[in-house]
Amino acid sequence: MSRQGPPKHLNRYAWKPNAGRKINETEPGGKFRPLSDVTGVCRRCKEQIEWKRNYGKYKTLTEPAKCQRCSKRAVRHAYHNLCSGCARDQNVCSKCCCRVDQIVGRDSSEVEAEKKMFEEAIKNARERDKRTLLRAMNKGKSKEPAKTEACKEGKVGELFPVTTLEEYADLSKDDQDNGDGDHDFKICN
Repeated sequence: MSRQGPPKHLNRYAWKPNAGRKINETEPGGKFRPLSDVTGVCRRCKEQIEWKRNYGKYKTLTEPAKCQRCSKRAVRHAYHNLCSGCARDQNVCSKCCCRVDQIVGRDSSEVEAEKKMFEEAIKNARERDKRTLLRAMNKGKSKEPAKTEACKEGKVGELFPVTTLEEYADLSKDDQDNGDGDHDFKICN
């Protein structure tokens, strides 16, 4: 006989995996080696992987797994069946292999291209400007909802005069050509 209706009681606090165990911060998932973002999967598979991470069931890959389509050892994310190239070419989820309209997250090649563009943009900037930009980016990473609110309100324009990395790179190249060291940056609190 199955019970109908609401549960008898609610838990006072959420269950935490490894609550009484010290965490080694150099292991994957620790402070110094955080787990990578879940990318290349559909929304349902992302929720499944996030559940495993939240409840201590997630196991990382020790070595790359074999792709089910191309048979190369190119699968670098846990619980994925296809490499990112095959999944992108066939427009399918790399975990459940079903065709989806929207893939969650960004591809690793996009992240690498963005990182290379960012390095190019700050290469010619002054040390003071580099540190200001990195501080602003790290502040945005720690508080994701605050970052989106700041972008909606236009605080990005107050902090930096440009909104994209390409414009910042062009600005720093122009300043270097002119010999100008002055920037019109305002630091807002």
